[in-house]
Amino acid sequence: MEGTRRANIKTGAHVAIVLKEDQPTGKLTEGFVKNILTKSQVHPHGIKVRLETGEVGRVKKLLE
Repeated sequence: MEGTRRANIKTGAHVAIVLKEDQPTGKLTEGFVKNILTKSQVHPHGIKVRLETGEVGRVKKLLE
C-alpha cells in the first residue's frame, strides 16, 4: 500500500483517505494534503494527514 510510507506523501498531494468514522466501511474521501501528522517514516495503516478541508484520516491511495 503506497500510503504507508511518509516519503511518498508531500504537502499538496492529491490523495484518498479513510476518515476515523469511515474505518468500518472503508469509505474513501479525496482531497489535497495540507499537513502530514504522522511523525514515523512508516505506518502499517497509512500515514495520517490533514486535508485542506480540515478532514483528518489515513492515506489509502495516492491519486494523480
